[in-house]
Amino acid sequence: MDDRSDPRADPRLRVMSWNIWWRFGPWQDRAHVIGQVLRDSGADVIALQEVWDDGTANQAHDLARDLGFHHAYAHAMQMGDTGFGVAILSRWPIRRTADTGLYNPEGSFEQRVALFAEIDGPHGTIPVFCTHLNYRYDHSHIRQKQVADLARFVAEQRGRGYPAVLCGDFNAEPDADEIRMLRGLTTCPVEDVWFHDAWLVAGDGSAGHSWDNANPHAAQEAEPDRRIDYVFVGAAGRDRAGQVVACHLAGNAPVDGVWPSDHFAVVADLRYPPGR
Repeated sequence: MDDRSDPRADPRLRVMSWNIWWRFGPWQDRAHVIGQVLRDSGADVIALQEVWDDGTANQAHDLARDLGFHHAYAHAMQMGDTGFGVAILSRWPIRRTADTGLYNPEGSFEQRVALFAEIDGPHGTIPVFCTHLNYRYDHSHIRQKQVADLARFVAEQRGRGYPAVLCGDFNAEPDADEIRMLRGLTTCPVEDVWFHDAWLVAGDGSAGHSWDNANPHAAQEAEPDRRIDYVFVGAAGRDRAGQVVACHLAGNAPVDGVWPSDHFAVVADLRYPPGR
């Protein structure tokens, strides 16, 4: 386990993004393993997608409690009697939160949201965003409109100081138009809202597939390996705050024979120097 509880020991901020697969598959067996992967990651900030809430218990609350973390949750849609949403967990207090719905065409069952948390870190506040976009291959046109809504939300909430950190399951590969929009490689929906892709900056040299048929839960869908989960970071400050220094996958192996999710997690280390 990478113990990063003392920020003086390492000026890096570790951020994890992970789709934890709601209550699909053997979800009760997976619950303990998800918690173990989160603990072992050493992450300071964790953005989760497909988080369940059954009206009595909330998965983000339970995971945060077990980690000794703070949390925020945003409901996206109902799946029968159980909610389906996104969450942000933080080692440090969460000062402020907001959420917004994203574009959803009439007749679509998918309802997507973005969640913002302003984290009161030891070297200054950290603006963190979490989202989960439409899943279908042929919904790039919808995801592009969702990215436009997302960019406006980031512009409204991010404030000044540490660059915005945007995490999520975008259900789109790196060369998709919606991802290029976020990276400033085509028309940005909002001027000055663009991000570095942490994996491209500092990945471990592998393809970085977060959807991988080595995972039997993913293999059931008979879809090709893809990189569709991201940690994005805005432009680094003059003191290099927010610079991506490393990026790797987690949750990419079974624990005691149990695969924790159908997705692998993306973990990025960012520079987080003391405030000037």
